[in-house]
Amino acid sequence: MKISTKGRYGTRALLEVALSQDEGLVQLKYIAERQQISLYYLERIIAPLVREGFLVSTRGPSGGVALGRRPEDIKVREVIELLEGSIAPVECVDDPSVCPRADSCATCDLWGEVKEAMEEVLDGVTLQDLVERQKKKLRDIAAK
Repeated sequence: MKISTKGRYGTRALLEVALSQDEGLVQLKYIAERQQISLYYLERIIAPLVREGFLVSTRGPSGGVALGRRPEDIKVREVIELLEGSIAPVECVDDPSVCPRADSCATCDLWGEVKEAMEEVLDGVTLQDLVERQKKKLRDIAAK
């Protein structure tokens, strides 16, 4: 499965909010600039994140977004599946009825294992883990 810009940008936007959470609300304009994402596209990505409670949004001149949950409670898998849908590499993994060969096909089993491996990796990483990784990268860059 290839994760689209929607999943990648959504994860980066959440990371940007998490990194800035001590400063209060984060304006979408700031996220767009920092992450080099079109503001229009970012607004479309943020909407489902707000709807599902990953973010809370406040309107107005001093408005912006903040995390709706603690970063250690947000698994990357949840974000990717919200923005991308299933992470199955082929449709028959989630819905064997689309392929008459699904029950007798060894490759379908392989694709199921690929999905399980991706779920395991993405379930094992929280937004807090990404915050810590990002801070380490910034420290490493500053030390050079």
